[in-house]
Amino acid sequence: MFLQRIGNRGIRLGTLFDRAAARYPTNVLLLDHDLDIAPDRGRSLTMTDVADLVSDFGSRLWRAGVRPSDHLVVHKSNAFDITLLAVAAARIGAVPVLLSPHLDGETVTALLRRVDRPYLLTDEAKLTDSLPGEVFTLSRRVLLASGTHERATALAEFAGAPRVPALELPPEHPTLVTHTSGTTGLPKLAVHTAFSLEARYRPQALATALLRRREPVAIHVSFVHSRLFTALAISLLRGFPVAVLANPDPQQVAPLFARLRPAVLEAHPNTYLDWEQLVSDPLQPLSNVKFFSSTFDALHPRTVHTLIGASQRRFPRFGQIYGQSEVGPSVARSYGKRRSPQADGRCVGIPFPGMTGVRVVSRDGKRPTAASPGYIEVSSDGRIRTYLGEPERFAQQATERWWRMGDLGYRTRWGCLHLLDREVDEIPGFGSTLSVEDRLFSRLPELSEVVIIEAENGLPLPVVCTKDDRPLDPVAWQAAVADLPRMAPPVQWRQADLPQTATTKIKRLELARLVGADGGTGDRRAPVLSAGGPAAGGRA
Repeated sequence: MFLQRIGNRGIRLGTLFDRAAARYPTNVLLLDHDLDIAPDRGRSLTMTDVADLVSDFGSRLWRAGVRPSDHLVVHKSNAFDITLLAVAAARIGAVPVLLSPHLDGETVTALLRRVDRPYLLTDEAKLTDSLPGEVFTLSRRVLLASGTHERATALAEFAGAPRVPALELPPEHPTLVTHTSGTTGLPKLAVHTAFSLEARYRPQALATALLRRREPVAIHVSFVHSRLFTALAISLLRGFPVAVLANPDPQQVAPLFARLRPAVLEAHPNTYLDWEQLVSDPLQPLSNVKFFSSTFDALHPRTVHTLIGASQRRFPRFGQIYGQSEVGPSVARSYGKRRSPQADGRCVGIPFPGMTGVRVVSRDGKRPTAASPGYIEVSSDGRIRTYLGEPERFAQQATERWWRMGDLGYRTRWGCLHLLDREVDEIPGFGSTLSVEDRLFSRLPELSEVVIIEAENGLPLPVVCTKDDRPLDPVAWQAAVADLPRMAPPVQWRQADLPQTATTKIKRLELARLVGADGGTGDRRAPVLSAGGPAAGGRA
């Protein structure tokens, strides 16, 4: 789209911290954890410190043999240095391929095969605990961010390597590879260019217009997600102090936010769900937040209403952006304090004028509606260029302009996009599972998660989690579902046992498989209502 193209020289990922340091050298990056590659640096770094660290490790990678256009797979223990090492690789012209620390060894091995003998940057813990020996044969060379291993080379050996100047490649050159969520199977490797990342940056940067002063920004986003790089660019190039969190535990977050008093929060939807409990914390950690932002999935109305009500700013806003790893932010909507917890959470907004477009393609030849949703497709210059190692799979979802999101929905007469379900999660004859989940959240405050899946017996099955894993009240449940479509009796799981992606999405297909494998028993869940009791949901 034309506003994404004008003057687009690319995001220049490799010099992000150099440019931030040149503009605001004393601006601060705060962490809630130590960096594995430089634990001695502490948890508070100036932009000058960060730029020097990136330059140092870019030079070490060069000394280790990494060259422009080489692929460097980064799969190490969870820490912000994943992001810093990616920038260091981009600084010398290499292409970082980021694999979540939460992926198992088998998945990492399968993805390594797609990259075709890359350099692998990992650590002693991963090689000892999860990665199979096969990674050594699949990699050109295995490097260690920390620790030691007899078959790998530690980057610590290259300390003091001569500094290598930053290399700037053309905007259309690949600059980053991230993986998709993997909610429906093995993740895909998404190839971003400097141009496409800059195109994503522009609509997201609109949010900073709400802030007239350089106030603190707090971010809890997967270190391997493309969103983190654009969020950092938006904040640091404007001089906002930034706190990057690895641990979203509300007990850890509350005192940190009470000291930092962030004005902007960026987090995953499920993280915000967990942070609802911060509202009642006596430290009032959310009192200074002016803008809440989430760019992954639609949030439940209860969560939006609860969190925004904790802000003491005059006009706080909650910005919800609908997008995907493959196309970036596509559709947006914002909310203020007047939003009701019973509001329609399926209305995710409108496209960014001059930047993104959206259409809904009919499945039955008629105009898509709530009763008969169509395929959601998006156009954006932020779209990835291909799936690494799977170009034919990319072509199945892409046309010259449009990208099929894999979601079902419709648009109102005013143009608002309503997201009803993932294509693979649709339950015929049930309606929108996401809409029903929204209503359950609004009616049952004790719920911390609810996922409706298709069970083998034909009735949709609600899998529920509660705050502090307290037993679900069956009477309250029956009252909540009385006017909802008919469902099987719910089963209760501990939230920690739900299969999740790197961005905390629930893997619904995997959950359905686990529920079926348990056969109604197992210590991860317990039936809340007896199997012979009334079905949950009173409407046929």
